[in-house]
Amino acid sequence: MPAADPLYDLIVMLDSASPEEQRAKVLATVEQTIGSAGLVNTQDWGVRQTAYEIGHKTDAEYHLLQFHGVRETLEKLQRFLKFADAVTRFRIIKLKPGTPAPPTTRAEPRPTGIVDLSAAEAAPAPEPEPVATVAVPADDA
Repeated sequence: MPAADPLYDLIVMLDSASPEEQRAKVLATVEQTIGSAGLVNTQDWGVRQTAYEIGHKTDAEYHLLQFHGVRETLEKLQRFLKFADAVTRFRIIKLKPGTPAPPTTRAEPRPTGIVDLSAAEAAPAPEPEPVATVAVPADDA
């Protein structure tokens, strides 16, 4: 495939509960569809918590594949990924020329809803501010 073909990012979220063989087969089929000449980069980001629940699941196995492709390749990928059982979600993004390469390792996800109590306990609690009192006249009824 010539280098003049556009560069694409394919993010695939696989169901972490599906069998390992099924997930491996999906990735092998995607790589075969793209072809070795068009595949630029593959990264396995591992199992990560999703931002929201998808199909009653809260995590997925993330994969990034960068490739050069033509319209027919994109159509084949979309058709396959849309109906593959192990695929939770996928997204194909056309990259602009000059887009920097992804980092070799993905940063660890930020914890959600977890508070570090050790740091809060180490700092002294602020002094409460005095409350001003206001004299209220008695009501003579």
